[in-house]
Amino acid sequence: MIPIFDLTLQINGFPMKEAKAELRKIVAFSEKEHNHFVENKKQEIVDFHLQNNPFYKELVGSKNYKNWNDLPVLNKQNLQKPLLERLSKGYSTKNSYVNKTSGSSGDPFVFAKDKYCHALTWASNIYRFDWYGINFNSSYQARFYGIPMDFIGNKKERFKDLLSNRFRFSIFDLSDDVLEGFLQNFRTKKFDYINGYTSSIVMFAKFLQNKNIILSAICPSLKVCMVTSEMLFEDDKILLEKQFGIPIVNEYGASELDLIAFQNPNGEWQVNSETLFVEILDDDNQVVPNGTFGRIVITSLFNKAHPFIRYDIGDIGILDEKSTLQKPILKKLIGRTNDVAILPSGKKSPGLTFYYVTKSIIEDDGNVKEFIIKQTKIDSFEIEYVCETELNLAQIKKIKKAIELYLEPGLNFKFTRKETLERSNRGKLKQFKSML
Repeated sequence: MIPIFDLTLQINGFPMKEAKAELRKIVAFSEKEHNHFVENKKQEIVDFHLQNNPFYKELVGSKNYKNWNDLPVLNKQNLQKPLLERLSKGYSTKNSYVNKTSGSSGDPFVFAKDKYCHALTWASNIYRFDWYGINFNSSYQARFYGIPMDFIGNKKERFKDLLSNRFRFSIFDLSDDVLEGFLQNFRTKKFDYINGYTSSIVMFAKFLQNKNIILSAICPSLKVCMVTSEMLFEDDKILLEKQFGIPIVNEYGASELDLIAFQNPNGEWQVNSETLFVEILDDDNQVVPNGTFGRIVITSLFNKAHPFIRYDIGDIGILDEKSTLQKPILKKLIGRTNDVAILPSGKKSPGLTFYYVTKSIIEDDGNVKEFIIKQTKIDSFEIEYVCETELNLAQIKKIKKAIELYLEPGLNFKFTRKETLERSNRGKLKQFKSML
């Protein structure tokens, strides 16, 4: 079979052969060699941008850069300026890969990668998917993603799907009739793997559960399911494993960077240490000990077109105590830094705390399909949910009691039943949102 996927990237100017060769070399390093490699690449990428990128030079300022911790932490607000003002000398929108972030953090922006860096991103994806026997050139993907609704954008995305050997399930309508159509495709097509947004894939699994269907029984070619872009809760993972009958792999990435962490066959959420350098920092920009939560700050070791050096991605997480520089393990992803609820007592709590607490109770009866939580005032929250019937008084009382126990008493809740929940224009479901 002609490697159409690799060939398409190569034709578009992404040097895949060179990138794959470099990645193989990095992966083969001993621990000592890897540590030396990371320190060299950190120094090299900073020096390059200080010499060739006026935007980054201004950000660092006139102070002398003596060690890594002297460097500023780059945030998304710093990037809210035209891309042309942020590109390095020698790079333009014509000789770089240009895209924009989804804006799930509330701060969307346009970014660039040089073509070699983007080729390494694909090499990194290919390397990790291969852990599960998935080959981008030959494996058939069932893709649960959004799609542009305008004619040209839609056709362009469909053409990319064709070249990438994937069949797209549009996730903007997840009613039972539409999910029945999804199921028919699994009956007739030989999919090798599922990839897409967590909440949509979980909805499909719940649909299968109600019909008492195991997906691998009707589509025996399925090997694995990769979920991305949204939190995967443990009980949802158990549900997916049961209803799909295949391994469920948790993926964490960012379009402006690379795959950040990918669950390895041992069940560890292995951080990408080949093309990225990941730090966990406290509010004073100091590195916290492994096992402690903090802000996830990432350096792209290869991107010369645009600096992503000590870049605060906007997420909170914990590195496992057993992490090393060569093999960091992401123990937990807690949520986004802007998804923090501020309570009347002054206490700050990750918004996902509400979601965890409410989720365990609200889904006991199995009728609630999805829900989101919004903080509307300092003491007021709205829970929007999709369910065949209204929540009863006993369920509401149980939720309030649990939230008092885990957070604090005196909070007000409004429960609103909806036909569907609001998703982003890319189909993502934001599970907690502060309106403050």
